[in-house]
This record gives sequence, structure tokens and C-alpha cells, in this order.
Amino acid sequence: MKRLFHILLFAPLLAYANPGDDNFLAAREAFRNGERVRLAKNLDALKDYELRPWVEYWQLRLKLEDSQTDGIPDFLAREAGSYVAEKLRGDWLRWLGKQGAWDSFQQEYPKLEQPDTELSCYALQARLAAQKDVTAFDEARPLWFTLVDMPESCMPLMERLIADRRLDGDDVWQRMRRLFEANKLREAKVFARYLPLGQAPSPKAIESVADRPARYLAKQPSNFHATRLGRELALFAVMRMARSDPGAAATQWQDIEARFAPAERSYAWGQLGWQAALRHLPEALDWYARAALASPLQLSDEQLAWKVRAALRVRDWETVRGTIEQMPPLLAADPTWVYWRARALAAQGRRDDANALYAQIGGRPNFYSNLADEELGRSIAVPDKAAPPTADELAQAADNPGLRRALALMRFDIRIEGVREWNWTVRNMDDRQLLAAAELARRMDAYDRAISTADRTQVQHDYGLRYLAPFRECVDPKARELALDSGWIYGLMRQESRFVTTARSGVGAKGLMQLMPATAKWVAHKIGLAGYHPNRVSDMDTNVTLGTHYLKMVLDSLDDHPVLASAAYNAGPGRARKWRADRPLEGAIYTETIPFKETRDYVKKVMSNSVYYAALFSDKPQSLKARLGIIRPKGSGDAGADDLP
Repeated sequence: MKRLFHILLFAPLLAYANPGDDNFLAAREAFRNGERVRLAKNLDALKDYELRPWVEYWQLRLKLEDSQTDGIPDFLAREAGSYVAEKLRGDWLRWLGKQGAWDSFQQEYPKLEQPDTELSCYALQARLAAQKDVTAFDEARPLWFTLVDMPESCMPLMERLIADRRLDGDDVWQRMRRLFEANKLREAKVFARYLPLGQAPSPKAIESVADRPARYLAKQPSNFHATRLGRELALFAVMRMARSDPGAAATQWQDIEARFAPAERSYAWGQLGWQAALRHLPEALDWYARAALASPLQLSDEQLAWKVRAALRVRDWETVRGTIEQMPPLLAADPTWVYWRARALAAQGRRDDANALYAQIGGRPNFYSNLADEELGRSIAVPDKAAPPTADELAQAADNPGLRRALALMRFDIRIEGVREWNWTVRNMDDRQLLAAAELARRMDAYDRAISTADRTQVQHDYGLRYLAPFRECVDPKARELALDSGWIYGLMRQESRFVTTARSGVGAKGLMQLMPATAKWVAHKIGLAGYHPNRVSDMDTNVTLGTHYLKMVLDSLDDHPVLASAAYNAGPGRARKWRADRPLEGAIYTETIPFKETRDYVKKVMSNSVYYAALFSDKPQSLKARLGIIRPKGSGDAGADDLP
């Protein structure tokens, strides 16, 4: 009877050939091609179809492109609260903003739940135009300093700020430096026009510094420092050199630094210290110290973070603590820096203060919370499982229009919009609703949505859903064959693909274990996989076979250490080796000082995931610290690593 109930409950969602599918796909193609008549015909054929609101949205979008807004208010009222209504409202507001229709904009904007920066700037423009609300200037000004990519809708605000002298030449140069640091040269050329007369560099000058900074500095006249433009371009050249060779940049900088003001010297040394820290150079802390000595310049958040990381590499706990305490409050409150500040305090004998900080971030399923719990003597265990969703709770989830549309979109492999619709729909759910939605997703094989939805619960949890382990009949035998830890494999797969077998990254990695085609081909040849063809890399069994064998090869070549192997799986074995130190490092310090943010976050998540999978598989508490262990110095246990792709 229970099985029959499940079949009846989920049958409409499980159907893979619904009436109307062909019309829906034809409508989607018509929308993409701008075929308005064809789209309308297919919409007429979709009377009670699950995804009809999306087809209506496409039709209204094309009308909006023709400056026709009729039908939009009715659609928004009919689909109120849905993701597709929020999406159309955002499109309409962008159109109104471009038209300068501020009265209509202000009527509609408060109904938008999640405005982006572009719409926020239009809203500020509307306030200035319709209400002469000068406080909008106070809200707009910080965007000049915080936004690297400035939406077009923000530019009229910025120009008003400059015209009203609420932004001056120093502010423009501050933004120019930020753009240079982010390698946004095209944008820098645009913003250069806002500099005072005689200070704006030409596009050719910017390109000259960017392309050959050492040559640019060598060719400067002896009085180049007499103008702000001359000094700023020289600072840009030093910063540009430091991106590729901090040592050479520091040498060239020392020859000219006496010609600069203290704040400018501080800026240059801060850049050099940052770039040295990214490369784990021993000079990093000295150069940071020179920045502080020259002038009390406020380092950027990223520079402060890398100053802490440089200090961690040499276990300079005083600098670790002092730098974190200099961070802006929001940055210092990040669990990363709360944990390392606590570690520094403990190293300095202030154990009670350290424990208070550990307690602030403990009790959550993430890397630094896990480590904080262990410092407090708590093992990592799976919380008690909440009661499973009732039949009524599952029925409500299965009847939810947003969840149904999301699953239908994913059935057509319209994954991005399907994921967005799902996330929008679950955003305000309570724990019981979330658990029911997660279970619905699991039964529909939408494993990524099951995981992300179960991750949202606050009090009632099901870690069997948070850390789903599908395909064990395929994975476990390969783990046993290769003597690999199943918890670690699952921790890695959870991070790589969320168990979406058709997952494909922007760079071409495919499948559960996100294998690059060249790597898959190399491993297939290495293990003698008969009949291998590149098309097979997305096949689940083939993908797991190749992925686990590659993982084993990487692990064997890197000291049998899962932290190194995890870093190598994401960024390549050569980089994982290069990031070692000349002395043993805690696994946590090695992980935190990985220069690539993507890889740093990846390793943290894989290792934290692995302890929960191990706890679920063994039904025993686990230790993240034990798994992180100690990373041996450079040159240790690297047998065969040079041969790996």
C-alpha cells in the first residue's frame, strides 16, 4: 500500500513524456529566435500545462522588447509570489529605468523581493528624480569604492556625485587603483576621464604600463614624480611587476621610493607584501611591515587576509592576532578569522579567551566550526535524525507549483532556471517543509536540490539528506579495490557535482567526478580501459572508474595525504606540491594558505564533507584534525607526481 501511495503521489512528476512537451520546447525555441507568432501559437496549445507560466513569461518578455507592457500587471497578479513573477518584475523595472519612467518604477520597485545592484541604482535615480531625495547620494557614494564592475544604471549617479564634488580626484585615483589591481584595464580607461584636468592617463599609457611595466619604469625621466599622474602610473607599474615577480618589483621600487609621499610608499609596500604572501615568499611580512612603517595606510580586506596567512606559514601568532584585530568588524567576524584569532590567543596562553571564540563558531557543519568544536573537546558526530516527512507533508511538497515547475525545467535540462525556481520556492520554508521538499527531490533523483534544501534546516535535521550517498553500488566496490576512503570519495563528489551525472563545468569537466576530457583519456590509457571513447566520460560507471583511479594516482604521488590530493584534484598536482612549505605545516594552515580561492574553499568543503560521510558510514564520531594531519615539507613523498596531468 505504501509503495502504491508513492507511485500515485509522484506519478505526474515522474512522467517523461507529458502532453504539451513538444509545444513547450517549440515555444522555447521560438522565444530564443524572437518568433512572436510561433510562440503565441504554442502558448495557445498549452492550456493546463505545468510550465505554461514560463511560456507566458517568454511572450511578455518579447512584448517588452517591443515596448509593449500590456499583460504584465495581470501576469504579476496571477503569479504573485512565484520566481517567474519576480523575474518578470525585474525585467519590467529595468525597462522602466532605461525609459526614465520613475513614477511607475517607484510604484513597482517595493514589490521586488531581491533587487540586484543594477536595479538598486535605478531606485536611487528614481528617488533623486521624483522626490529630490538627496540622501540617495549618501547611499550611492559607497558604491564608487566597493563595486569593481559598475552597472550602467549606476553611472548617472556617479557623474552627479563628481559634478557636485562629493567625489574628488583622490577618490577617482582610489577607484583607478582598485581597477588596476583587479586587472580591469578597459574599465580603468573609462573612469580615467573623471580625473582632474592634466591627471588622466591616455589609454595608450595604461596599455604601455600593463604590457611592459619594467621597461616603462626604466624609461621614465628623473622628474616623473613631479605630477600625480607620473607617480600613479609608476605605482601601477610596480604593482603590475609584482604580479609576476615580486622580488624584481621590490628591487626596482627601492630605487625610486624616496621620490614618493609616505602614503604612496605604504601603498606600494602593501601591494608587494600581498603579492609575496600569495607566493609564500619569506619577504612578505617584512614588506607588510614596511607598508605600516611608511604610513598607517588601511590595507584592503584581501591584503589583511594574506598578511594573516603569511604569518600562519611561519607560526607568528602575535602578527596573526594583531592583524585580525585590525580587520573591519564584518571581516573579523568571519569564522575563518575567529578561529585563527582563537588559535593565536591559545598559543599566547589565553585559553579562556580562545574557548569563548571557539564557542561562537562551533556547532555547525563547516570546516572552521568543525575545528573549533574539536578544540573544545567535541568530536564531529551526526545530529539526531528528525522524524521523516509525513504523507501529508510529502503531498504538500509534491503539489507545490514552484517545486513542480523546477523539477519540470530540470527534466528538460533547463537546469539554471530550474535551480533558481527551486531555490526561490524553498527560501521561506520551515524545517518540516524543507525536509519534505528535500525528500521529494531525492525521490526525483534531483540530488543537488535535496542536498541544498536539507542544508537549510535550522533545528530539525536529516544528515542522510544533507550528505546523500547515491550510487554506492558503483562507488564502494571501486573504493575497496583501490583502498580509498569512501567518505573522502563522497566528500569530493558532493563538492564536484552534487551527484548530477550530467554535470558539465564551464571549462568542460564532466560527470559525477568532473573529469576533464584530457585527464579522462590519460587515465583510461594508463589503466587499460578497453573500448574507451571520450563520449563515455559522462557514463556514470566509466566516470567513477576513471575518477577514482586518478584520485588514487594523485594520492599515491602526494605522500598519501588527502589534503594534498584534494588540492591536486582541483588545481593540479604541480600546484599542490608547490604550495608546500620548507617545514612541516598543519593541514589546516596548508589549506588556508592555498593561493587560489576556488581551491582553498574546495579543499575545506571536501575535507569537512568527508568527516560527515565517514560518520554516517561508520556510525562513529570523527576528527577533522586527524584527517588534516601534517603536511610534510617540499620534496617529501612526491614519487611519480611529475607524470600526472
